Amino acid sequence: MRSMKEFMDVGIVHFMAYPTTIRGEGPIFETVKKIAVDDYFDAIEITWIKDDAERKRVAELVKTAKLEVRYGAQPRLLTTGLNPNHIDETERVKAEQTLLEAIDEAEELGCPGIAFLSGKYEESTKDQAFDSLVKTTNNLCAYAAEKGMNVVLEIFDYDIDKKSLIGPTSLAKKFADTIKAKHSNFGLMVDLSHIPMYYESLTESLDPIKDDIVHIHIGNTVIDDVAHKGYGDQHIYFGYDNSENDVEEVRAFLQHCIDIGLIAPDNRKIVSFEVKPLGDEDADAVVANAKRTLNKAWIKIKA
Repeated sequence: MRSMKEFMDVGIVHFMAYPTTIRGEGPIFETVKKIAVDDYFDAIEITWIKDDAERKRVAELVKTAKLEVRYGAQPRLLTTGLNPNHIDETERVKAEQTLLEAIDEAEELGCPGIAFLSGKYEESTKDQAFDSLVKTTNNLCAYAAEKGMNVVLEIFDYDIDKKSLIGPTSLAKKFADTIKAKHSNFGLMVDLSHIPMYYESLTESLDPIKDDIVHIHIGNTVIDDVAHKGYGDQHIYFGYDNSENDVEEVRAFLQHCIDIGLIAPDNRKIVSFEVKPLGDEDADAVVANAKRTLNKAWIKIKA
């Protein structure tokens, strides 16, 4: 067996695993430290940290631990209702401004760029919204390029939970082509937990954009029962009752990524768990579930 570390750096989305930190407050340093001292992880994804002193402490901690750090700006939009593809220019600019601030903060934390998501999908205005998102992203890429940084757009569902413009893979491909025509510092992020929510197979969701994908998440979802507490984009633990993803689905996903060259020893990427405790679930136990799931999946991979 070849080590998974030959093919990828294993990461975790900190602000999902420890959701009390998602608004840029709470026990950020203490929970980042849990990941920093765990050598299972090569990378961590963090988000805004409102306190300047806390941000500096975290930056020093992850540097000391030799963790790769990535910045998820999604909470800056999801917790505030800001929309980077709003067709009202005043509202669009508000979203753009917080994302520009995210680039500055990511730089402070030693991150090479930011990741974000598109705003709401509305069938009647999707063409106008697409143009608005292009405008926002072009501006972000230009600003990030001045700092030698990059911009990544995560693909979400369009009609279940986040209801984001980007969206189905066909639209993600069109968007990536549009932005990359002007900016080389742009890429896409896929998430195993989102693929069932936009009703696509692994081939449909990965193959058309394999050259655009720069970052990968693996997680879980429930889509068959609207009344289920894990329904939608809740990032429940792997193997949750009536859920979509467990060991076999993680294996199939990673195997397909290897088969199409999306991850390889000469094309390593960060593959991060995005898992979240629900209700009274213990966050550390949810993280342990993810690690065990990946371990069991990897030993079945033909690499």
